Amino acid sequence: MRPTVLLADDEPLVRTGLRALLEQQGITVLGEAADGAEVLPAVRRTRPDVVLMDVRMPGTDGIEATRRLLAEPGEQPKVLVVTTFDNDDYVHEALLAGASGFLLKRARKEEIAHAVRTVAAGESLLFPEAIRRLVSARPPGGKYTRVAKTLTRREAEVLRLIATGLSNSDIAAALVISLETVKTHVGNIFGKLGAANRSQAVVIAYEAGVVRPGHLAGQ
Repeated sequence: MRPTVLLADDEPLVRTGLRALLEQQGITVLGEAADGAEVLPAVRRTRPDVVLMDVRMPGTDGIEATRRLLAEPGEQPKVLVVTTFDNDDYVHEALLAGASGFLLKRARKEEIAHAVRTVAAGESLLFPEAIRRLVSARPPGGKYTRVAKTLTRREAEVLRLIATGLSNSDIAAALVISLETVKTHVGNIFGKLGAANRSQAVVIAYEAGVVRPGHLAGQ
């Protein structure tokens, strides 16, 4: 599979560098956007697999652009947030908006290419420790608490294992249940939380207090 990408960043030099890097790694760049307001028209025109989205752009930022894009009917490209800092509040909001993961601009070219291929294949780029840092300063509660209470005990258990970075197969082995049962639980979790992917579900779970930092593996 040769993934296709749209670059959204207000800095021309950054877009040029990312284009060169991605094309060296066998990934096709279909277009560019210099502002969040340009993302949706560019996506409609080029139909990429992934949007590499800078969160801090003048005018319409990457968070609002992500919301608008993922609110569109039909299947939309995956959003991979690109940022300078891994504790950025913008990243937290972008993940809540439905981004499939995030990357640091200082990441190595192999890491960026791997991330693009991962989300293009329909998988979330889940970094448990990084997500924990993003939400650790935020007390649980708020608008997600009520919906989280609709999770069954088993669904909450599965969600905590997702938050440690386990795959569906790993969760099935840990709980001694079938893979299909895990997939059913994951689908139910996404439906109840209104989550588009694993990263968004985990951020919501932290916000609601279903998952806490101590639930991470090894803690």
